[in-house]
Amino acid sequence: MQGFVNRAIQCFVRDTYGWQVWQKVVQHAGLGFSNFEAMLDYPPHVTQKIVAALEVEFDKPRSAILEDLGIYLVTSPTTDALRRMLRFGGHDFEEFILSLDELPDRARLALSEIDLPQMRLQPLGAKTYAIEVGNSLPGFSWTLVGVLRALADDYGALAFIELTPKSGFDVISVSLADDRFARGRQFELAPVRYAAN
Repeated sequence: MQGFVNRAIQCFVRDTYGWQVWQKVVQHAGLGFSNFEAMLDYPPHVTQKIVAALEVEFDKPRSAILEDLGIYLVTSPTTDALRRMLRFGGHDFEEFILSLDELPDRARLALSEIDLPQMRLQPLGAKTYAIEVGNSLPGFSWTLVGVLRALADDYGALAFIELTPKSGFDVISVSLADDRFARGRQFELAPVRYAAN
């Protein structure tokens, strides 16, 4: 799975900040190579080296970098297939939240090598939820916060999303203020078919 993670980080840095910045990050991390293959496995310490190098390069905390990565995964044209898979989780943002504990299994259907941390959804009240996220993949919760914030925008919803680290797991609080706060991005569940000439 580390190949997918590392490749996502590489694409995020390259697409957002440029190839030269990625080269500086790789050099600072002392990797000796600059291109990750999504289907290969890498030791977890390689990912930690990259993220540590990003902290130095951008002078930002790890949490902010990983949240930016999550936003990138939903909003970048190069990751549109992931956005589509996520949007199949619900007709609106609340429906998507209600399906979140199924996300690890849905991800494995698309890519059997992916092993996302387990998630457990707990309704707390009207349009308020707590998502417990296992910490088997360090930093995943912050990336998920970015994904959730970007998806709220994608759906046109106004939601307040916060992460609280706990012992053994993290808790992401989601409070949905308005399902139809703004116009969401265009999305069709069925693929668009063009008429033949």
